[in-house]
Amino acid sequence: MRRMARLARRYWVVTLTLGIGLIGVILALAGAGWLVQWLFSVYALAVAVWQAAGMVRAMAHGRFGLDILAITAIVATVLVGEFVAALIVVLMLTGGDALEDYANRRAKRELDALLTRAPQLAHLVVDGGYQEVPVDRVEVGDALLVRPSEIVPVDGILLSARAAFDQASITGESIPVEKTTGDEVLSGSVNGQEAVELRATSTAASSQYQQIVALVAQAAESKAPVVRLADRYAVPFTVFSLALGAIAWWLSGDPVRFAEVLVLATPCPLLIAAPVAFIGGMSRGARNSIIVKSGGVLEQLARARTAVFDKTGTLTYGAPALSDVRPKPPFDADELLTAVASAEQYSSHVLAASFIKAARERGLELREAASAQEAATNGVVADIDGREVVVGKFAFVAAHAPDAVRTPIAPGELAVYVAIGGRFAGALLASDRLRSNAAATLRELSALGVTNTMMPTGDARETAEHIAGELGITRVRAECLPADKVAEVAGVAERPVVMVGDGVNDAPVLAAADVGIAMGAKGATAASESADAVILVDDIHGVARAVRIGTDTVRIALQSIWLGIAVSVVLMLIAAFGFIPATAGALIQELVDVATILAALRAIGGRLDAREVVAEPRAGPRVAESGARRSE
Repeated sequence: MRRMARLARRYWVVTLTLGIGLIGVILALAGAGWLVQWLFSVYALAVAVWQAAGMVRAMAHGRFGLDILAITAIVATVLVGEFVAALIVVLMLTGGDALEDYANRRAKRELDALLTRAPQLAHLVVDGGYQEVPVDRVEVGDALLVRPSEIVPVDGILLSARAAFDQASITGESIPVEKTTGDEVLSGSVNGQEAVELRATSTAASSQYQQIVALVAQAAESKAPVVRLADRYAVPFTVFSLALGAIAWWLSGDPVRFAEVLVLATPCPLLIAAPVAFIGGMSRGARNSIIVKSGGVLEQLARARTAVFDKTGTLTYGAPALSDVRPKPPFDADELLTAVASAEQYSSHVLAASFIKAARERGLELREAASAQEAATNGVVADIDGREVVVGKFAFVAAHAPDAVRTPIAPGELAVYVAIGGRFAGALLASDRLRSNAAATLRELSALGVTNTMMPTGDARETAEHIAGELGITRVRAECLPADKVAEVAGVAERPVVMVGDGVNDAPVLAAADVGIAMGAKGATAASESADAVILVDDIHGVARAVRIGTDTVRIALQSIWLGIAVSVVLMLIAAFGFIPATAGALIQELVDVATILAALRAIGGRLDAREVVAEPRAGPRVAESGARRSE
């Protein structure tokens, strides 16, 4: 209730218009119909004057649109006594402005999502101890403590011997990255399982994470406003209507003829057809688990020529999984995987869950360990069934099993080595899986006219080029930071550009693209809030479906607009010769409006959407990921 009250106060003109309408109904029921006409007419003309002032300011900046047609319609309907129609036009005009403002306010929430996650405190090293200070008080050169699983507050260099950081929110890399003394650490990264120290190289304001926040704001502000579909036809239709009415008046010498033409020239086909079609398209999107934030987004999707994809979590699943088991005799694959999964039960490594899941899917029974110890960034050692099981990096395993040998891996693929009872037992390979319907999605986008594809990613070049080759992506940019991605999208010539991503690191480029689409199934709040559309399910085919919905919606909106215009023009020509009185014209125009609305409602779609889903099989081709800790 409070929210409704706030909206009523914020959009007071809409509230006032509804109130005037309610008062009119009460007066009509009380038998004061003559007062209703005066009330509606005076109020409509007052709004027309107010809108005219805004229209003049817009025209001074070279913007022409539906305001001209709406004001003309208000004045014309008042002059011919159609005061109820005048109030309805006022409601549609002010309601449209309110909806646009509401959408813009919601679009600004991406900054709130980023700032909420941004670190607020830092642990400053002071006299052998630690002091908690506001992050904006950290200066270059300060030594800081970053506790396990904490977000790094500022950019710095690592002082501890080793550490692993999850940089997914900054670079999109799905596997924690190992750092050693002197390596650069980016703010926004998440520390691993051990506390580490680093020396600040930037203040909070100039660190990487704050730069992402600034990039989102700059990108959102720099986006050119989308010209509404109906605006392109408003001025020509208005000029034609006024000219035809003036000619009819001049030829007949009767000013009523001018009013008769203008009654049939009401802008309802333009004011109603496009909004109804776009609301229908947005409803169709929601039914297909796609949230489209405005009708302008559907217009841009319909005209899209370039699609830009993030890699991790978008084209791939974003979670490394077991891809191959390579045992060394006398050990077999099941024995090797059972030993690894049993030992990984006591590990916090990102791959542990994947190995355990793979073992259980094969029906293998995991063993309990008599003891287990994890060596940070290197691996885990466990005593299972009286044998020492060592899982981790090659050097770490080779120290326990001198006969260990490296296994060949594809570019960017990672290997985890295993020793059992002091003997080398083999290796397990892991990689991120390419989404099985990614290629089909790109083919469908090409068929819809989105013929240019691009993939900027924070991953290694070998991995990026491998994926691009699998999918037929035409342009690749590897090892990108968020600012690099924004620059790449800004430099694309074939526009509009659709950008698809899923993480905080994608938020700036999603805001900078003509249309940003977020894969929001995993709760990437910043990406979702800065995007123009959000796919609520973990299915990349939603991108192609969104483009198709945009294309269908614009097609239906145009058909509905032209239907209304064509019928109105025919009726205006008839009225110009005096064959349609003003009252009859008003009634006929209502029928035109109904026909236009029914035509526009086709944008809601039907059962066809349910048959368009491209299902994802359980398994798909696997693609390489760049290296991480405990793997080589």
